[in-house]
Amino acid sequence: MTARLARLCSWLAIAGIAAGACGAEDLAVASHPALNELSGLVKSDLGDFYWTHNDSGDSARLFAINAAGVPLVPSWLGVSPDEWQGHMIHHAVNVDWESIALANGVLYLADVGNNGNARRDLGVYVVNEPQPTRVVGMKALRHLPIRYPDQEAYPGDVWHFDCEAVFVADGKLHFITKHRQAGQIAGWEAGAKLYRLDTDYADRENVLTLVGRRDDVALATGADPSPDGSRLAVVTYTALWLFDRPAQGGNWFAGEAWKLDFDRSLWDRQLETVAWRDDASLLLVNERQPTVPATMMRVDVAEFVPAEAVQGKELQE
Repeated sequence: MTARLARLCSWLAIAGIAAGACGAEDLAVASHPALNELSGLVKSDLGDFYWTHNDSGDSARLFAINAAGVPLVPSWLGVSPDEWQGHMIHHAVNVDWESIALANGVLYLADVGNNGNARRDLGVYVVNEPQPTRVVGMKALRHLPIRYPDQEAYPGDVWHFDCEAVFVADGKLHFITKHRQAGQIAGWEAGAKLYRLDTDYADRENVLTLVGRRDDVALATGADPSPDGSRLAVVTYTALWLFDRPAQGGNWFAGEAWKLDFDRSLWDRQLETVAWRDDASLLLVNERQPTVPATMMRVDVAEFVPAEAVQGKELQE
């Protein structure tokens, strides 16, 4: 990649939020009452809108929202966007949906949240993408149970088996883990592992393939490949990463890495997901907080810094 990554533009003061964060431009507030714990976001193949969902505690449903954060409603229902309760996914349960991915007209709903690292029912629901203004609900076509190849106890001696970042590349689902200190729900550890789903069994567990790891990526909460397939964006609570497609093999963590550290004012907003708008810009969304609304923020890919240079600067300071 010859371009240089993203200066995150200046903040717009929306809904009383103070300006001053490094790089994200607030576009809109997702103010719908039901969108209270956004955890996944992916751009549709059918138009200029995005699929999103809440995580644990919500029903099995999706919302389609535009870039202004307004839900799209089936046109024949006669209800306002604020009244709309979302597209129900039949034959599905939201234990802890943490991410959503889309490829070739198929949505993948990742029920892979695993805060205590003890779940033995992790899996992904497969749903054909509908036109959101034409249908009310949809049926899950399949559920793909998954298991990590290196987890032998539930929980184990290490707590490296939570996941909030799922994406599709080269026709296969990938998973990026989020690490904790063993036995400590709120005790974080640096590091992330990248796994790939190579089978699609619905009647037994699919054992994931471990394809890479990075010790300097911490608390990954979302991932999305660029529309042209040349880059992978990974968002964490404190930084945005871009990885160039590796020259060979499937380990995206082996590609050239670029990093943008967020201003500290963004850290507590709990950024939960990232989605590409086009090959030149991305959207970030934070989870709604008591004093901070769920806000859609744009990042323009214009000028970025190699990850090594960022790390070197941090060490010098």
